[in-house]
Amino acid sequence: MTLEEKMRQMGYADCAQFAENGKFSAEPAKKFFKGLGVGGLQDPRMAPKIAAKFVNAIQKFLIKNTRLGIPALVTSECLHGHMSTGATIFPQAIALASSWNTDLVKKVATTAAREARAVGVCQAFSPDLDLARDPRWGRVEETYGEDPHLVGRMGVAYVKGLQGTGPKIGPEHLVATLKHFAAHGSPQGGLNAGPVAGGERELRDTYLEPFRAAVTEAGALSVMPAYSEFDGIPCSVSKFLLRKILRQEWGFRGYTFADYGAIQMLYSAHKTAASIAEAGRQAVEAGLDMETPSIFAYGEGLLRLVKTGKVSLDLIDQAVSNILRVKFLTGLFENPFTEPKGAFEIVNHPRHRKLSRRAGRESIILLKNKGNLLPLDKNIKSVAVIGPNADAAELGDYCIPKSSAVTALEGIRKAVSRRTKVSYACGCGLFELAKDGFAAAVKAAKESEVAIIFVGESSMSLGGVGWVISGKKTPPSLCGEGYDRADLNLPGVQQKLVEAVAATGTPTVVVLINGRPLSICWIAEHIPAILEAWYPGEEGGHALADIIFGKVNPSGKLPISFPRSVGHVQSYYNHKPTARGHYHKPGRPGKPGRDYVFSKTSPLFDFGHGLSYTRFRYSNLRVRPTKVTSAGRVEVKVDVANTGRVAGKEVVQLYINDLVSTTTTPVKALRGFRKINLKPNQKQTVHFTLTSDDLSLLNEHMRRVVEPGKFEVMVGGLKKRFEAI
Repeated sequence: MTLEEKMRQMGYADCAQFAENGKFSAEPAKKFFKGLGVGGLQDPRMAPKIAAKFVNAIQKFLIKNTRLGIPALVTSECLHGHMSTGATIFPQAIALASSWNTDLVKKVATTAAREARAVGVCQAFSPDLDLARDPRWGRVEETYGEDPHLVGRMGVAYVKGLQGTGPKIGPEHLVATLKHFAAHGSPQGGLNAGPVAGGERELRDTYLEPFRAAVTEAGALSVMPAYSEFDGIPCSVSKFLLRKILRQEWGFRGYTFADYGAIQMLYSAHKTAASIAEAGRQAVEAGLDMETPSIFAYGEGLLRLVKTGKVSLDLIDQAVSNILRVKFLTGLFENPFTEPKGAFEIVNHPRHRKLSRRAGRESIILLKNKGNLLPLDKNIKSVAVIGPNADAAELGDYCIPKSSAVTALEGIRKAVSRRTKVSYACGCGLFELAKDGFAAAVKAAKESEVAIIFVGESSMSLGGVGWVISGKKTPPSLCGEGYDRADLNLPGVQQKLVEAVAATGTPTVVVLINGRPLSICWIAEHIPAILEAWYPGEEGGHALADIIFGKVNPSGKLPISFPRSVGHVQSYYNHKPTARGHYHKPGRPGKPGRDYVFSKTSPLFDFGHGLSYTRFRYSNLRVRPTKVTSAGRVEVKVDVANTGRVAGKEVVQLYINDLVSTTTTPVKALRGFRKINLKPNQKQTVHFTLTSDDLSLLNEHMRRVVEPGKFEVMVGGLKKRFEAI
């Protein structure tokens, strides 16, 4: 390969720039490719059959009209389904995490991969393994929550679903891209791409754990560095992250992929580079293999630096070798084309929509159910459906909206009996301040047996900055990439709407459709039943109705804590011993106290919380042995029984606490979970194994060790201790 051909493999382009009237055009392709080719392409995001034909045409052009005939890696977003016209939209990532069901998450990823590969895509920009440590951050919805273990297990499942059994990527699978490496989810002020403060211990103990699992266990083949900086070093040029940890320590053998414009940001935003060419030099020396969204920093400027010996040719060879290896593993050289007819038959198959509905059901969390208000009888005489999200299919960012997506109002109308009167009133907008619709909402509530209010947020359809659909800007968004919040209250006058409806005396259910935890203290105190649905996917309306009317027993659990207010951020559960105050004499409005003068320090709803329509009893917690060596294993067993009248799924969660340690450790840390299904009066013994990794810490010398001492095991409110010797 010539130097120019090598560097073109480190470049990227958007299929849209080669389109004329929805079809591939050779003329712009000739001008751009110049007979040299390209490393990657952004997929065309068209209807399935058209997209497949377009990708085939561009791959054929690259093979026939470049000297080496190397096909391109066609990439796409697959956060909760393939982001393309008509593709199946699954519940948003934060909702998938709420299922605590890794088998289900793997099936979702496998289905998304099948749909994407059917239209010629071979690489996915997912999963997002950021830890959501600041709920003000708009991208919380794209994550699997706040806990390293839960995020890691979900990430491993998603990667295995996308990539298959490996090491080669089969014809129905995709290369997974882990993002955003690393610590992107704790930006300063909660603002996207803001600086992240911290040290190596925190980085290794928390933020890196999900990435390590996805690389070493699942074999992820691509990693995307974060836009942000960690401890003063932009992640895109962190040799510590990209070379020492990723390749040397973890043995990563895939390729690294720059987030869109991230290398240019070294010059324009971070100010570590005095020119675009200098930004390119910094990135390639750090180990960043491919530039996106086009060829800028890895263009003529970097080419001159290589030719003049200011940048080593070996660095270019390393980057290109990494990219080509992944291309070989995807089978691109053997079969770069797809079958357009097959794409039409596969994308949004009825089985896929059924899976989306199932995922929605398992993702919905019952936060409160005073007096067993839920489930409702489908033969109820009348029900008022109220709120700005009642008749809106909010799907979350990084998907293309579809008119067939089912709203909550549609799902309820379909679920109830023919004799049930369903009254609908929007009540107010999501963020507007007008209260003109309150009267209609109050009237509907007064005339109904039950009122169900759907409140929350909206999330942009695509993602990124300034993206459009067919030349039209997306509607206003309150959540998603670049949509961060300075408070966590319900936007606009939604809170006032809930208060007005509750004041009628009609039993009221509040359903949250949102992308981040919200501060709903008044609702938690005054409303008898609360459901958290997140963005529940294209079948979300049916999934919600299944839960509300008892066709399905809710089994979701929170993957992230709900703070009482924005002043309680950060409120994650696995905090250090001194993080929740020293005096433990909380005050309340009108009666000052200590630590927070007018508030408790605890979250409103804890990580792992979620109720059921049945009851589960935990008993007989066993830990063997009670004394274990540092290399030994600890077996934990607990009996779980369904003591209620209906079948239900329970997430059995195991936590540990290192009681005394030379460096500080969390008050508790999740180390295992199992989702089980129990019929009434059925009992099951659930088994966990703790290894030395589960008991280890980074000591003062940054060595991972298991220290002698006592540990506490916690499962379902039960506790036992054992000792490491």
